[in-house]
Amino acid sequence: MRGHIYFSGIGGAGIGPLALIAKQAGYEVSGSDKQDSDYLKNLRSKGIKSIHIGQTEEAIRAVHDTNQIDWLVYSSAVEKEHEHHPELVFADKNNIRRSKRDEFLQKLLDDTDQKMIAIAGTHGKTTTTAMVIWLFKELGLPVSYSVGGKLSFGGVGEFNPQAKYFVYEADEYDRNFLAFQPQLSIIPGIAYDHPDIYPTTDDYNNAFLQFIHQSEQIVMWEDDANRLGKLESTQKMLLMNKEDYPDELIKLPGRVNRENAHLVAQALLLELEKEDIVELQSLLCSFPGVSRRFEKLADNLYTDYAHTPEKIKGALQLTREIAGDNVVVIYEGLHNTRQHFIREQLADIFRGCKKLYVVPSYKAREDESLEDLTPEKLVQIIQSPDEKIPAELNNDLREHIRSELDSGNLVLCLSAGGGGSLDEWLRKEFA
Repeated sequence: MRGHIYFSGIGGAGIGPLALIAKQAGYEVSGSDKQDSDYLKNLRSKGIKSIHIGQTEEAIRAVHDTNQIDWLVYSSAVEKEHEHHPELVFADKNNIRRSKRDEFLQKLLDDTDQKMIAIAGTHGKTTTTAMVIWLFKELGLPVSYSVGGKLSFGGVGEFNPQAKYFVYEADEYDRNFLAFQPQLSIIPGIAYDHPDIYPTTDDYNNAFLQFIHQSEQIVMWEDDANRLGKLESTQKMLLMNKEDYPDELIKLPGRVNRENAHLVAQALLLELEKEDIVELQSLLCSFPGVSRRFEKLADNLYTDYAHTPEKIKGALQLTREIAGDNVVVIYEGLHNTRQHFIREQLADIFRGCKKLYVVPSYKAREDESLEDLTPEKLVQIIQSPDEKIPAELNNDLREHIRSELDSGNLVLCLSAGGGGSLDEWLRKEFA
């Protein structure tokens, strides 16, 4: 046994997969989170039984007294939400090593000599990461990975001791991705985000420039490179032009999915030294998708994690490919803080939808000095469509959804949170 790792915030999309990977790599694993969720149930089903709901010094002490903790790995939200978080304080008092996820993951890669394939960017990370994993599995190549969404063809995280590569969804939040020097990096899209970490667009772009400099090879779109500036195509960098890759080469629903697939095919053609890109494109045509990315819950009812303007636009474009003008949207923003940041884009982003329901935003890592943009206030900001309805996660909304489905509309639910979110509510009511 390698040691005992305690994961604080184990229900998060970044920490949860890492906990699963650690268990598979031979570590003893335990952890905690603020609230229970379907995500935690999934981790328990994979053998991680020691998960405490509620994060107190008493709870972590009980774990430590039973089985000494060697390393506490915590999510960015833990430190950001609570400067003197009781679990971090306990670790300091008891000389327990503590770090964010990047330090632990780098130690694992160093110990196992696996090379990182990183997928970074503002949007498209999860789907693109899943596509890379899909190709490895379809080609019969061993692979380790961490991805921020559930896969129908694998878990959220997997450690394979025979793998040469570790495929990682590299998050720019809290500058996590700057801890690594990937063998190959794929960047599906860049647009300014996370103003709480990057005060200006230049700060955000400079972080990506640094990430690109740290990567051995880069595959990205030419228009994103132009947005960053200071970049030229070199032997280590492949800049692709979207106009050179027509839709009919990869038949997947949604323009952004087809674009992501082209990046993946070209990147792995180079890294794996394949001779025929047609084989990779053909395998990607059968890519089954990933949880919460236009995931079907019932007939004509879909859930999607889109929460930035670019992601929302991509989800709406995909939906209109299927349903035309018969699209009804239920919108749950991710963070009240972000709603302030994107309020000008929200005004017109839902244009072309038949009807819009707005539920309360999912709250986390908030700037408490900002006004709470309630559903009632958001529908005043949003100018289109004409019919905009403030709503709550209750019986009334359930009946509205049933009525929309009975009328032949496709209902797209843009849900951004975990436990207690619109997505979790939908699964209980409809899935």
